[in-house]
Amino acid sequence: MTTAKKLPSRIETVMQTVRSRIAARQYVPGTRLPSVRAQAKALNCSVSTVVEAYERLVAEGVVRARAGSGFYVAGIAAPLELSELGPRLDREVDPLWLSSQSLETGVKALKPGCGWLPPSWMYEEGMRRALRHMARADTSSLVDYGTPQGLPALRQLLARRMTGLSIEATPEQVILVESSTQAIDLICRFLLEAGDTVVVDDPCYFNFHTLLRAHRVKVVGVPYTPQGPDVAAFKAILDEHKPRLYITNSGIHNPTGSVLSSVTAHKVLQLAEHANLTIVEDDLFADFEWQPAPRLAAFDGLERVIHIGSFSKTISAALRCGYIAAKPEWINGLTDLRIATSFGGGRLAAEIMLHVLTGSGYRRHMESLRTRLAQGLERLLPRLRKLGIEPWLVPQAGIFVWCTLPKGVDAARMARYCLQHDVVLAPGNAFSQSQQAENFIRFNIAQTEDERLFEVLAQALRY
Repeated sequence: MTTAKKLPSRIETVMQTVRSRIAARQYVPGTRLPSVRAQAKALNCSVSTVVEAYERLVAEGVVRARAGSGFYVAGIAAPLELSELGPRLDREVDPLWLSSQSLETGVKALKPGCGWLPPSWMYEEGMRRALRHMARADTSSLVDYGTPQGLPALRQLLARRMTGLSIEATPEQVILVESSTQAIDLICRFLLEAGDTVVVDDPCYFNFHTLLRAHRVKVVGVPYTPQGPDVAAFKAILDEHKPRLYITNSGIHNPTGSVLSSVTAHKVLQLAEHANLTIVEDDLFADFEWQPAPRLAAFDGLERVIHIGSFSKTISAALRCGYIAAKPEWINGLTDLRIATSFGGGRLAAEIMLHVLTGSGYRRHMESLRTRLAQGLERLLPRLRKLGIEPWLVPQAGIFVWCTLPKGVDAARMARYCLQHDVVLAPGNAFSQSQQAENFIRFNIAQTEDERLFEVLAQALRY
């Protein structure tokens, strides 16, 4: 039997609103808080409620009262707290919580909610071979800085690989970075100012939300369909919010597993050109595809689309190596920014990655991995359906399946129960900007082999 969660009082709600805005640096030290009447109107509560909340904040030392003047933020600037930025979610199931639980839980825990393959599924053999090769490399490869744009031989290989996706890029249009996350961070630093608007898919990869919070931008979600973003909603967002950037997945979408259609891709690019919108296309799951799906960068020719990727999901998460492909003038600016933020490139990681990718075993590894995932999906879906959990769509490839829970089952509540039994789930609202995915959950196919998972899920559905 569940215990009802105690709701905060109106006074506590006002206090939490002020604390959150201080943590987000919307109210810096010395800032005069809105008058009690203005705050009461803004928060739809009584003046006496705001007065009491302000007085309690004074007692805590968060706020100072000045006779005849009002209330002011006290102290020095608060450290940036990402958990306090953006819409206030249930802390137990927000993106930062999900990342922490997936990374920090013990080896005995089951992790069907995490975003990576089990260690035994990764390309360990190729990594060990590359490490043995690098142990015999010249000294500069082991200890020296890399060039700011990254190892030329790896950039050339990546440019050739992109041609298989019909993306035309020269090695000079590619810069190496540590990961897809760092790529987006650099692009945001390069293109955005605090207060700009960014569009993301709803649902989307949950770390997009947390990363964008750190850049102090406004985030708007566009509903995602089995063919890509809802084009009508996308147009309405462009007209109303005038965003600077749209961040999406290409190839296999995370978390839904859907694939962008050519028709939708062309419509999105037409709208983006009319609105002068830049698109960041994260191609992290490219090597999981059986057949390449349409890429916005291929249709666009890297004019307003920036193409990024990495190999943390197929080769090694411990080896941090990714890339950005963009038009030359942007690569120059991004290279300067990378020098300013991380100096030289990661030469050792790039050389290891080059050796892994050019070895004969990687292609066979990926063929085996795609087959293994397809077989795992065939086993997983009947077991989920037996519990009343249905796929939103059956993915063509990849590691994720996005599912709906039985009617009336809240994914966050289910995730809290399962965590008590050492099972980490990925509830839908962690991926949703609109917070309308409470009945959805993402499963990692490769992390669902243990019988104990289905026993715990069955218990959670009865709870």
